[in-house]
Amino acid sequence: MRFLVTGGAGFIGSNLVRALKAHYPKSKVYVLDDFSSGHFKNLLHLECEVITADLSHRELWEWLKSKFSFDAVFHQGAITDTTVTDQSRMMKVNADSLRYILEACLHWKAKLIYASSAGVYGNSPVPMREESGLVPENIYGFSKLAMDRIATNFLQEHAEIRVVGLRYFNVYGPGEAHKGKTASMVYQLYRQIKQGQRPRLFKWGEQRRDFVYVEDAVRANLLALEREVSGIFNIATGVARSFNEVVSLLKEYLGVSCQVEYFDCPYDFYQKHTQADISKAQKELGYSPQYSLEEGIADYLGSLGEDVPRTKILG
Repeated sequence: MRFLVTGGAGFIGSNLVRALKAHYPKSKVYVLDDFSSGHFKNLLHLECEVITADLSHRELWEWLKSKFSFDAVFHQGAITDTTVTDQSRMMKVNADSLRYILEACLHWKAKLIYASSAGVYGNSPVPMREESGLVPENIYGFSKLAMDRIATNFLQEHAEIRVVGLRYFNVYGPGEAHKGKTASMVYQLYRQIKQGQRPRLFKWGEQRRDFVYVEDAVRANLLALEREVSGIFNIATGVARSFNEVVSLLKEYLGVSCQVEYFDCPYDFYQKHTQADISKAQKELGYSPQYSLEEGIADYLGSLGEDVPRTKILG
């Protein structure tokens, strides 16, 4: 099999490349990335061929159609910085490019699995369900909603092609260190504590997120590849946890004591509470999260070289 992973040098993309090679060892995996937010170190030990290009250029997809053929495309590439306010750039890169990718998949008769986001829900009531509450708070969330609409309209005209959109909630895990300020709060809080700083949270740390470990996000992609389904699915744990809880777990696992520094949130588009209804993904994809927040953070810290006693995880 031949797979194309856009954004393959990024956080979720590189983890997905690793999983594809593990599950399909004879497959050929191609990574498409412009390295504007990905990092070559994520690909150092992965068997893949890299194509360096901007996915928002239509000429690229015409060239790819003439030179390659793929069985499936995993579209993870995007502007993922939710604080970017350039609406035109966000829409061109995140939304408009999906049309070119869909045309290419139709040409190849390839399955498309693309990354959507919980950002489409904004501050809608929880639990968030795929068919309602689609009121994004910023241009990033709107660009992902636009992608979902483009994909849905495409499916109405081309039911013969399988298209799956995965609405990731708050993903964290190995491979995100290069992202800096856009890395998960789990990683950012870990780094602050390790550097002897006070972990910093918006007042008063009780904002809640549906944190999902990257291993679960990757497994959802593999399930989407294996199942003969199309549609949009929430990928999360279905459980919301506070940032204060994240800090408490990090302090416990790292064996440190420190006080949180609380400060005012500077964003008017901030999501205060995300929590997914994952029943559709469970029923149609066979997806269920394998990692609780406790287990995910423990595994993550282990990958970062920390020694987390199993008794703490199980207890």
